[in-house]
Amino acid sequence: MKILFCSDGSSQAEKAVRFGAPFAAACGAETSILGIAEKPGHEDPLLEALRRAREILREHSLNAELITKAGRPVHEIVKRTRESTYDLVVIGAERKGTHGPVWMSALAYEIIESVEPPVLVVIGDRPSLRRILFCTGDGMQSDTAVEFAGEIARCGKAVVDLFHVMAEPPAMFADLIELEEDTDRVLTSNSLLGLRLRHQKEVLEKPGVFGEFRLRHGLVVPELLKELRRTEYDLVVCGSSPAEGMLHTYVMGDVTREIVNRAGLPVLVMRPGPRQIMRHFRDLVSHLFRRPRETSEATGD
Repeated sequence: MKILFCSDGSSQAEKAVRFGAPFAAACGAETSILGIAEKPGHEDPLLEALRRAREILREHSLNAELITKAGRPVHEIVKRTRESTYDLVVIGAERKGTHGPVWMSALAYEIIESVEPPVLVVIGDRPSLRRILFCTGDGMQSDTAVEFAGEIARCGKAVVDLFHVMAEPPAMFADLIELEEDTDRVLTSNSLLGLRLRHQKEVLEKPGVFGEFRLRHGLVVPELLKELRRTEYDLVVCGSSPAEGMLHTYVMGDVTREIVNRAGLPVLVMRPGPRQIMRHFRDLVSHLFRRPRETSEATGD
């Protein structure tokens, strides 16, 4: 695994290094620290911050490469990730207010949407990685994302809970909510959702990091925030999608953006590559066009 820590010399960037260092060491990762001086005169404070970051990694027996650049942060980060292949980009982010639609800096959003590797946005100061909440999405990023989350959990000796929110039904079907929230029935069903969730569970069980499956009903963000208040998590994993016709540009979407804004803890934003996109649509088409007899036999009807 290759990890790129990005720093602007801020205290939050240093917290991001502290959060990522333990699982980077446990994974035996090759680490680099990219420092970017956006304005003239920032070079000396930045170099001092980079030295502190390197010492943090050295405490975990990681010998990080130091890279310094001057210019626009997003441009330099994108350029670096295209020049060298990284499995993860780590950035620190701070809230810019306590209310309103834009809580994180625009810079954090732009980095998430511009670089190809997964981006770990470290918000706040998290002392350790013990429990991860994996938000299931539309399935396009699921295979890669769940495997990656499982690897991080294995290295960090953490557990991963799968979290899925089902849509709110019309009021006339409200009595079906209890049935739909029956996790065993969902996991054992042969619906596309059941097959996907069962596969994700099996992927996490292989390295022994699966915790629990949490099924909720309603709107994604409110239900997620309830879950974060109910259980103490150290990391949330969610996904993004490629912008139309631009495989190196991604769109977080309203749900992912809200999660980054409101979770109040580190968020790992995953995204699918071309192979995952094609596999998702092949699976969808295959499921939709299964012969009626196969479907009835699979469901026991």
